Amino acid sequence: MQIFTQEFKDALRSIFLNKNFLKWSAIVAAVALVVVLFFTLSPMEVSRDRGDGIEVVSAADTTIYEYGIPIALYDVEEHKVGKGEFFSTILDKNGVPAKRVYDLTQKCKGVFDVRQIRVGNEYHTYFSKDSVPSLHYLVYERDAHSFVVFGLKDSLSVTIHEKEIETTLHYAEVTINNSLWVDLQNAGVTPLLALALSDIYAWSIDFFGLQKGDSFKALYEVMSYKGDILDIGNVKYAEFTHAGKGYQAYHYVLDGQGNEYWNEKGESMRKAFLKAPLNYKRISSGFTYARRHPITRKVQPHTGIDYAAPAGTPVVSIGDGVVVEKGYKGAGGHTVKIKHNSVYTSAYLHLSKYGKGIAVGTRVKQGQVIGYVGSTGRSTGPHLDFRVWKNGTPINPLTMKMPPAVPVPKDKMGDFEAAKEQTQKAIIHFAAMEYFNKSVKVLVEE
Repeated sequence: MQIFTQEFKDALRSIFLNKNFLKWSAIVAAVALVVVLFFTLSPMEVSRDRGDGIEVVSAADTTIYEYGIPIALYDVEEHKVGKGEFFSTILDKNGVPAKRVYDLTQKCKGVFDVRQIRVGNEYHTYFSKDSVPSLHYLVYERDAHSFVVFGLKDSLSVTIHEKEIETTLHYAEVTINNSLWVDLQNAGVTPLLALALSDIYAWSIDFFGLQKGDSFKALYEVMSYKGDILDIGNVKYAEFTHAGKGYQAYHYVLDGQGNEYWNEKGESMRKAFLKAPLNYKRISSGFTYARRHPITRKVQPHTGIDYAAPAGTPVVSIGDGVVVEKGYKGAGGHTVKIKHNSVYTSAYLHLSKYGKGIAVGTRVKQGQVIGYVGSTGRSTGPHLDFRVWKNGTPINPLTMKMPPAVPVPKDKMGDFEAAKEQTQKAIIHFAAMEYFNKSVKVLVEE
């Protein structure tokens, strides 16, 4: 989608070069800043009594709070749950008597299962600044979105809190020069966006085959907590240019359907199969009817794709289907075979082990882990031998045409077009801001 013509860009630049424009822009910006500061800095009363043991007072106070706790009153330490540590051992090593540990554990029942404490998760201790310090609070980071406060100051308390996560819209334009991940970082864009884009385009673009000069635009939500980015929300719009061809994707949710991304025509971005069943390092052997086997040294067909990957790498089903074979298949080692429909069947060979619950007759979903990379059977090293059959005939997985999913229904197209129009307006708005900022930066530098 061409947002700006060259004529528009030249006109905009001429405006920027006008000294009066720059002077008045500065004045307007200053006034806006005053207004923002006025409302931002205005005192706002917050209840003192939350009833959960957390000491929250007026937001007009200068006291600094962390997890609702006035940190100036305490000596605060940050830790990570170590291997072999449990809730009781953490409290014990922080000087909490055994009876109080037991009572607090009982208090947790029905609120938080202390067995959910995981190795590597952060927790914070708040000790009183008395001559004999005692633990008043322990805060456990349950996940990116919530935390648990254990109160031991006077009466015991256990409360779970959702973090006040801020969701903001961001716009990015990035050209691939090195790799998607590196170029995102160089552009100041969170690499988490790469994961979101790979999910959206899993059925149309092989992200391992990106070329220099490929580019993308994206309007996306960023979820953050106290300035730290936690995750990417919905990607409202994306446009990927790959090998000279553009792929647009609009976020639009149909009631009762899992599919959320569609092209400009309302056709689903989701295809029947994923482009690859795993994250791989390289393709070690392609589809051929005349390959010399690395062990037998005999020339024989290899009707699959060998993906070199570390042992234990998760292997997922490329599509919905039913497991029709599972077991040790001689040269193929541990194998899973999935029938997707009356036309397509796929197989995954040389696995080290099977996915949880995988058995003959099991229904699997697209993206579900069905096994892990190994080197069982006749194999020279860890890899996945991936095979696909169409109507019983082996086909090359890398060149097979992906059957499309169902498009937006006709009775929903009007709503889809309206949503698409709103998205396009937002794209123009954010793109204009991006171009404005870049133009001003160039003028200042000149």
